[in-house]
Amino acid sequence: MSAPPPAMQPHPAAEDETGPRPPHGPDAAKTRAAVRGGTLAYFVDQYDIYLPIIVLAPAMIYFQSAGLSASTTALLSSLVFASTLIGRPLGAVVFGHFADTVGRKHTTLVAVGGFGVTTLLIACLPGHETIGTWSIGLLVALRFVDGIFLGGEYTTAVPLAMEWSPRHKRGLYASLITATSPLAYVVIAAITLLMLQLMDSGNLHGAYVQWGWRVPFLIGAVLAALLFRYYLTQVHEPPPETTGQRHKLPFLRLLVKYPRALGQVFVLMTGTWLATNVETAVTPAQLKSHLQLTSQQVTLAMLVMNGCATVAFPLFGLLSQRIGRRRFYIGYGAAVVVIGTGSYTLLMTSGGGLGAALGWGVLIGVFTIGTFGPIAAYLTERFPSSVRSTGYGVGYSLALIAPAFYQFYLQQFDGVMPAHLAPAVLLALAGVLIGVGGFIGPETKDVDMADDRTIPALS
Repeated sequence: MSAPPPAMQPHPAAEDETGPRPPHGPDAAKTRAAVRGGTLAYFVDQYDIYLPIIVLAPAMIYFQSAGLSASTTALLSSLVFASTLIGRPLGAVVFGHFADTVGRKHTTLVAVGGFGVTTLLIACLPGHETIGTWSIGLLVALRFVDGIFLGGEYTTAVPLAMEWSPRHKRGLYASLITATSPLAYVVIAAITLLMLQLMDSGNLHGAYVQWGWRVPFLIGAVLAALLFRYYLTQVHEPPPETTGQRHKLPFLRLLVKYPRALGQVFVLMTGTWLATNVETAVTPAQLKSHLQLTSQQVTLAMLVMNGCATVAFPLFGLLSQRIGRRRFYIGYGAAVVVIGTGSYTLLMTSGGGLGAALGWGVLIGVFTIGTFGPIAAYLTERFPSSVRSTGYGVGYSLALIAPAFYQFYLQQFDGVMPAHLAPAVLLALAGVLIGVGGFIGPETKDVDMADDRTIPALS
């Protein structure tokens, strides 16, 4: 077998005859700090993202006028979620620019401080009884601002962690970071389940509707404060050899010089976000409306579903390190089409019950959102150091926009097929996009973050 071309050979400092060398001395401590910081940052980010889906679902009557139709209520709920997702690409562009031109650490601090304050403001919002439609309007607006800061936070924190990670462990470290996404869902679901057991949520003046929902938001603000302090005192800028030449306009450079890499990532991430929205936002609603599960049962089912996904993420990260990122995404896309879509369909036609939701939910959780397992490694491996934060953030976030309007797409199936089966179509489409996105992209697991020559097919 012939040797790999020079551009893909390992960086001379990265390996010797015994294989990859782990970092040691001061760099080992900096690596651990960066990976821990990236893990905590991703957890706090995902915790904040899922707050309206889980925490506000039983309390939306606090923000809305009485007597709204079920479809209008669902539309407003999806708008609260979508507004955050729409703000994230803007945050990725703005904060990615400063991360690539000023520095990853300081940009992360600004983003973390921003979404911490915004989350605290949401926890203080008055309801519809007090200020009328301004209540839902302010909620949507603050979630949009929140999305901007959140988009900036992971745009800076994750590339920083990956640049400190040794090449042969990037798949594992990436999956440990992204596993905090379903873990955050589990934590919020557990908090909400406990509060629903202790508080009345059945009417506008119930304890949960009036003030209970504020507690998880306050916890989110405290987590942001802890994350800010950790980055301020523990995390360092990435090694100088991984930062490369800085450019004044990294976003413009990304669009002009690396459109192929950005386009391929966009396809992959569009499928990823579409599958994620079906699992995290659509499935709970269908469990309640079609299978007639109680709010507590729905929360428990989603807790189990995402708990299993949390365990699967590190396995997917290790698998991608062994067989390659490209093969992983091609195979996982097929698994979403066959296993993820099939499990969702069988659950919705099963006749209901908590047992069926828990059983099929395990497969739905593992084979819809598992794309995120090695995604932090893959996206940072796709872009050179000079635009790495911008490329990662824009590629990750820009694809959020179209999937964010999942509720509008589902409404197009009205009269064509039952509402509880329409999400299966979106899941199948998501799997196809993930597989195609992986297929048209190169293999990246051997990329050296300190040597842009090892990044294939950039232009």
